[in-house]
Amino acid sequence: MLLERIYDEDLAQASYLIGCQATGEAIVVDPRRDIATYLDLAAKHALRIVAVTETHIHADYLSGTRELAGRTGARMHVSDEGGADWTYGTDFDDAVRMKHGHRIQLGNIEVEAVHTPGHTPEHLSFLVTDGAQSAEPGFMLTGDFVFVGDLGRPDLLDEAAGFVDTRFQGARDLFASLNDRFLTLPDYVQVLPAHGSGSACGKALGAIPASTVGYERNFSWWSQYLQNDDEQGFIDELLSGQPDAHAYFGRMKMENRAGPDVIGEVPSLIEYTTEQLSAELAADAVILIDTRHNSDVHRGTVERSLNIPGVAKAASYGAWVLDPLVEPRPLVLLAADLEQAEAIRDHLLRVGIDTVRGYVTSFDGLEVVTPRLVQPDELDGVERAVLLDVRNATEYADGHLPGARQVSGGRVLWNLDLLPEPGAGTIVSYCQSGVRNSVVASALRRAGYEVAELDGSYAAWIAAGNTPETSPSVAV
Repeated sequence: MLLERIYDEDLAQASYLIGCQATGEAIVVDPRRDIATYLDLAAKHALRIVAVTETHIHADYLSGTRELAGRTGARMHVSDEGGADWTYGTDFDDAVRMKHGHRIQLGNIEVEAVHTPGHTPEHLSFLVTDGAQSAEPGFMLTGDFVFVGDLGRPDLLDEAAGFVDTRFQGARDLFASLNDRFLTLPDYVQVLPAHGSGSACGKALGAIPASTVGYERNFSWWSQYLQNDDEQGFIDELLSGQPDAHAYFGRMKMENRAGPDVIGEVPSLIEYTTEQLSAELAADAVILIDTRHNSDVHRGTVERSLNIPGVAKAASYGAWVLDPLVEPRPLVLLAADLEQAEAIRDHLLRVGIDTVRGYVTSFDGLEVVTPRLVQPDELDGVERAVLLDVRNATEYADGHLPGARQVSGGRVLWNLDLLPEPGAGTIVSYCQSGVRNSVVASALRRAGYEVAELDGSYAAWIAAGNTPETSPSVAV
């Protein structure tokens, strides 16, 4: 058996390719939308991708299940658990609908679907048995059910998909799934989750790529509650301190349930000349993406451009400030070269931003502006309409500038009603170091707000000897 983990550092997301070398067949679990890595990996090992599946309807990235099936002819397999509200759409009519216990056979390998609701009602985990070695499963692909040291949060349906109080039933379901499914497995079964450290799908995910049932049984934070049959204590601990859910998660849920568009062959990117780009910007026909670090942006950028630093976190930050359902205009990237532009485009594809048309390699010949900065020692003298903290609620609770209003960076553009109207005064904004703040500030300026960024953000303000407030905040 071949089992390969494919990890996306941007979204802290893992997918898996499992292959039977005896028959040359393979299945991919939880693929992302830029599928070249799976095709290349299968070719390297002389495997044919004959099946593709996913653990649940994802919220943090756009699924590549339809994309990969369309390219390879692989059979799609999706959950048929969770009830009518969680049934996949008609774009999955030709998929195998899986109930608990469904088995997929690939030569010597058996992949068994296990219904593990909690994170979402339809969630499946997959037990993998290498029949050439054993008649018993040795691996469990747990999706967003069990992470290394943590569990999938059950509140995303409330936080991102518009549901009300589903978190409590989800938490109870998660407790039952652990009791009835996970803890009944032998300790040696390896746990292979769909996310790692940095994901917003849990609150304390480990950076180690894998675990075992025995390790989680004995050392996870939740094990004591299961041992003591303390469901209420488990629920209280699980629901406290979860990170802010990004607003784009709602769009991902909707598109993944219906069926993401199949891209097929991605068009080649155009290298724009200064004259071409100037004309299109003047006509407001394209959106320019400044992909540099905020320290470079602060030395000069093109007016109304968006700062999406790349490549590493382009998908994460891109989804904060671009909603393709609202803003379909083509994107032009500032990139060092074609290779970097293609890499950033591929990251954006992972969150359904499909409109990257081209790139430029410099701003030479374009008119640039300098974003307004406020030094920490100047802050008290700045007349402002609001002081905006774009960090997570947990960061805010640990310490923030006196009088600051907290709205998480991934939710600001969806909560403009919490801000003064454009033209009503200056918004002074900050994050921890300045990176997230630059992303949000660029989007607010594009939307017509007057924004001044606190130079160096919270870290610089603290380093200047200021005393923070520590009162908690309700997450927004």
